Amino acid sequence: MSHSPSASSRLRLLFLSNGHGEDIIAVRIVQAFQQQSKPPEMFALPLVGEGHAYQNLGIPLIGAVQTMPSGGFIYMDNRQLMRDVRGGLVQLTLSQIQAMRRWVSSQKKSGKQAAILAVGDIVPLLFAYFSGANYAFVGTAKSEYYVQDETGLLPRQSKSARWENFSGSIYHPWERWLMSRRRCRAVFPRDSLTTEILKQWPIPAVDVGNPMMDNLEPSFPLQRFYTADIQQQELARPLVVTLLPGSRPPEAYQNWQLILEAVSALLASFQERDAAGHSSGNVVFLAAIAPSLDTSQFTSSLQVQGWRPHTTAPISLPDANTLIYQQRNAYLLISQQAYNDCIHLGDVAIAMAGTATEQFVGLGKPAIAIPGQGPQYNYAFAEAQSRLLGSSLILVEQPSQAAKVLRSLLQHPDSLQIIAENGLRRMGQPGAARRITEILQSRLG
Repeated sequence: MSHSPSASSRLRLLFLSNGHGEDIIAVRIVQAFQQQSKPPEMFALPLVGEGHAYQNLGIPLIGAVQTMPSGGFIYMDNRQLMRDVRGGLVQLTLSQIQAMRRWVSSQKKSGKQAAILAVGDIVPLLFAYFSGANYAFVGTAKSEYYVQDETGLLPRQSKSARWENFSGSIYHPWERWLMSRRRCRAVFPRDSLTTEILKQWPIPAVDVGNPMMDNLEPSFPLQRFYTADIQQQELARPLVVTLLPGSRPPEAYQNWQLILEAVSALLASFQERDAAGHSSGNVVFLAAIAPSLDTSQFTSSLQVQGWRPHTTAPISLPDANTLIYQQRNAYLLISQQAYNDCIHLGDVAIAMAGTATEQFVGLGKPAIAIPGQGPQYNYAFAEAQSRLLGSSLILVEQPSQAAKVLRSLLQHPDSLQIIAENGLRRMGQPGAARRITEILQSRLG
């Protein structure tokens, strides 16, 4: 990647991220840089996992990468942490710190400007501090919404929960110390509320939105023309429910069983009564399945539940391999290549996913969440996510309760409006990655 020498092309930027979701956010920023006429030279050091997201974009990795037994979920469980320590976590971390420092000093020797972009939580932020180079931080793991909303602190079950923001912020004093160093040139929190709180300290926090909401454009134009018969069209249109079982095997397959119980309860309730003008059973379920998962694990349980393969559906997806099933006058579509369309077309989601649930809510729509067995989407995770997303995420204890929640949503259009505004406020406007690259060019370059 050779560019004519200029201030920006002298900049060499090392991305540090610690997890699959963090890699994806880092990669959005990489892609936004790649669209510029003079991007910096980019390198990556994924601290968890093997960094495939970077490698797919041709970004060289500078150190050892290794997948740990926990898959990066060590924060949720001390046993997972011990498995990772036995699996070589300490040696891996030390070798990664050495690789990063070697990289920084070799850039300096060759007269280049080395800088670090840490994406995730305190781990990459600490790495960036130890690098000796200028750095910036994209904080994906923490949000003030976990502990408070615009009106004040949230009620919490346990006493220990009060420690989460004992110092006046979800970010602890030691994290704020790392963010307020002279070498830390920019901090990008995940929402406006968190940015506002961090600005009470000498931290260069900038509110640019959340890169998670970038690159979600559907295949169809979003501008809908409102005509006199829009009311009629809306009533004739099927209700669309997006199904999000998560992306990690084998957990996603177990989540799917719970989601199908919720689907059965919804169908039963539609047959009982015509809810908000949707004719009984005139409903389409769109299952957005990660490309890495095996669809036969999803389809076999459909047949057991009385769904039959079908050739057409009231909605078409831009995925030639979409699988279509029908039961009475309800349809269920399974797609591995039309994620953006699945989340844009849905009126509501039944969700057991991390990132996908947040993106759905960020489009201004309600999601109904069912806590599973984990390791990721368990009760603790779902409860924390419901604080993060507020009124947009409705937690149910049992899959069968989803039907009652959906009926209530359809009968209260005013609450749907509040949910829409809430989701947009908590997840921010798209375009964050491009705004981050512009600030990084001026502050690190």
